[in-house]
Amino acid sequence: MTSKKIILTGDRPTGKLHIGHYVGSLKNRVQLQNTGDYETFIMIADMQALTDNARDPEKIRNSLIQVALDYLAVGIDPAKSTIFVQSQIPALSELTQHYMNLVSVARLERNPTVKTEIKQKAFGQSIPAGFFTYPVSQAADITAFKADTVPVGDDQEPMLEQTREIVRSFNNIYQKEVLVEPEGYFPPKGMGRIPGLDGNAKMSKSLGNAIYLADDEETIQKKVMSMYTDPQHIRVEDPGHIEGNTVFTYLDIFDSDKQKVQELKDQYQAGGLGDVKIKRYLNEVLQNELRPIRERREKYEADIDAVYQILKDGSDKANAVAEQTLKEVRDAIGINYFDNRL
Repeated sequence: MTSKKIILTGDRPTGKLHIGHYVGSLKNRVQLQNTGDYETFIMIADMQALTDNARDPEKIRNSLIQVALDYLAVGIDPAKSTIFVQSQIPALSELTQHYMNLVSVARLERNPTVKTEIKQKAFGQSIPAGFFTYPVSQAADITAFKADTVPVGDDQEPMLEQTREIVRSFNNIYQKEVLVEPEGYFPPKGMGRIPGLDGNAKMSKSLGNAIYLADDEETIQKKVMSMYTDPQHIRVEDPGHIEGNTVFTYLDIFDSDKQKVQELKDQYQAGGLGDVKIKRYLNEVLQNELRPIRERREKYEADIDAVYQILKDGSDKANAVAEQTLKEVRDAIGINYFDNRL
């Protein structure tokens, strides 16, 4: 393996990635990758996406290449990070099966992240078994690469704790320190999630309130000009509110000129600054941030076969690592029956 710290992270391929993903995880991944301090594995989690999209596999197939393009566009470098496809690593399924024997149904039911997502998806009594057990699958993903560092949002800490419990149970039961306990790497405070264009607390593909990394210049401008601001700010001379004002939330995140942003806030609160003007300024800021990403994406998009080759090469590398971990797991359990016998 490596003496470096090991990162495992990834995304479900259920559509193109948006600026919420960029702020919450992608930008941070690029920074960590470029430090040279980490061996980085980035997984396109198609099997996890199928747990609640099994009846629409075409959605996952079409989204896989879009997510790969977004990764490359933001600066994920296949020479520095291993980008792979979850379903192409058979060891992950067997590891999941072994770990499920160490987790009770009651423990899975108590996982607050899963409980929240089940409610959000309105499964009712028709919860797919694969979705219900996906925290165990996540544990397999993490431990297969002996990842000690997992970049996640605050809401994913219960998932990591479940993985740590599985690691401790396995190592204790089989009396071998095979698996590694992971720690979360959390985004800076206030940077884990950004609101949608409509002021909704979450930017989401399903809510249709997102700016995508692949959006062209005109689309971004239209979306910015439609953004939620202060509904009480009717006339330019009216004092406005910046709390809950999506435009200023985005400026706080994307504009490096903090003095300029503060001046705009002061002027808006005092009256005399119209919504159209601040939206035009935000559009300029976002275009400058996203233009190089979009240009890199277009470059990779011109040679899709090369992108698939990157995924194939990454999956081959990841498969070799996961197979080695699986061998150690099987050795610890004692089910490598035919080793050294044939």
